[in-house]
Amino acid sequence: MSSIKKLAGETVWYGASSIFAKFLNYMLTPYLAAKFKGTPEYGQMSLVYAAISFVNIGVLFGLDYAFFRYIQRKEMQKSLYPTLLISLLSSTTLICSLLILFRVPLAKAIDIAEYPHYIVLGALLIAFDAFSALPFARLRHEGRPRKFAMIRISGIVLNIALTFFFLTLCPKLLKTHPNSIIALIYRPRLGFVTYVLLANVIQNLFQLFLLAPFLRGFKWNFDKAIWKEVMIYSLPLTIAGFGGMINETFDRIMLDMRLTHENHYAAYQVGIYSGCYKLSLLITLFVQAFRMGAEPFFFRQSVEDSAQRTYARVMKFFVILVSGMFLFVTVYIDIWKFFITDHSMWAGLRIVPILLFANIFLGIYYNLSIWYKLSKSTKAGAYITLIGAAITLIINYIFIPYYSYMASAWATFICYGSMMVISFVWGQKVYRVPYAWKKLLAYMVIVTILYFIHKGATAMWKNTAFSLGFGTLLLGVYAAFILRIEKREFQRLPVIGKYLGGATKAAA
Repeated sequence: MSSIKKLAGETVWYGASSIFAKFLNYMLTPYLAAKFKGTPEYGQMSLVYAAISFVNIGVLFGLDYAFFRYIQRKEMQKSLYPTLLISLLSSTTLICSLLILFRVPLAKAIDIAEYPHYIVLGALLIAFDAFSALPFARLRHEGRPRKFAMIRISGIVLNIALTFFFLTLCPKLLKTHPNSIIALIYRPRLGFVTYVLLANVIQNLFQLFLLAPFLRGFKWNFDKAIWKEVMIYSLPLTIAGFGGMINETFDRIMLDMRLTHENHYAAYQVGIYSGCYKLSLLITLFVQAFRMGAEPFFFRQSVEDSAQRTYARVMKFFVILVSGMFLFVTVYIDIWKFFITDHSMWAGLRIVPILLFANIFLGIYYNLSIWYKLSKSTKAGAYITLIGAAITLIINYIFIPYYSYMASAWATFICYGSMMVISFVWGQKVYRVPYAWKKLLAYMVIVTILYFIHKGATAMWKNTAFSLGFGTLLLGVYAAFILRIEKREFQRLPVIGKYLGGATKAAA
């Protein structure tokens, strides 16, 4: 249990900072939706960020995963970090320079031909983010969660402040003081998306400045032998990363490609899909938080004799939590929907349960993926993710013209579900972990049944108070059921255990 407590602690520090940062960003959703209301800019912004995320995978090249994997080897500890840093700085500079050079054709390719400067800002955002990746990984490896959290949170607070300054204060100040310095800072013809991107660029530059100590104080030597070994390990992870980014972001791009652009219909559909997608972020945030703590933890744990049992127990707690989160979001959807201030976007709320479960599958897949990262069978990760990407592309291509963003939601569900099943079956043959898969499947089925009970009851009695009250009751039923079934496990936990009669025994 001590190892799981350690993972929980790391998740709280590293992951909670990400959750808080993402939650602050999430709070921008109603603000931006209101600002972009009646325009195609929300959809355009979603397309730009989807493209940025896709390129970012190729820039990073899986070097953060490689750092956690190889830093465990004593003979590499002196040369690994500078070697990876030199490689990252070189490749990032080259790729981002090419993006800026070909900004005009790239802007046309993603349907923002009038705004090639979006590509320039996107390239700067990618560069500063990539330069920060290894310093952040080093912070996690060295166990410095407070500094990590401070940098991440201060950066996102700055981003929100700048976004509000550019989108709200600058237009007002420009009207009252048209000849002031604001006229040099803010130009309305550039559009709101420009200033959302600019705020993000400044945020990443600020974070890089705070990470500067991790870019000096060591010998800048490049070990070619280490670099070759790391590249062999990382290349399949990079391919997997591209496949994963197709699964995560290409649905927006395909919506734009496969729907008509008449009256900006495609951009509006992308905007609805992106806005409602954010309501599934509670699980996404937890999965990201979990990964932040779990990635270094899993590699450290691999040398222990009880590693497989630990992985199985971690999976159990993970599924219990995300299943509860699914129910929490779906039964309180009448509250969550108000984060989307543009009520016309509420037409897409039916995709939220589908996307929630899709992200549960993705989180389980991340847990399962430890088998190929530890066994150096990273090609397996590439194959699995490419299968998922093929599913995403085929379903979206065929069904978007008929079902719009509903096709994208189901494509995401089927994609991540397939990846989860393939990884489980394949992984159990290579690196067996005693997952209690029947019990975990039962937990997911139970929350699905509770969701449909709630949906059926609220369809008959359309009352918000009844919906929230009945939803709370169902959440209580799920919690009571889990505590009854997993009582022994929860008795061993340091805080909850004392309320279940197990803390004293655990302490002893």
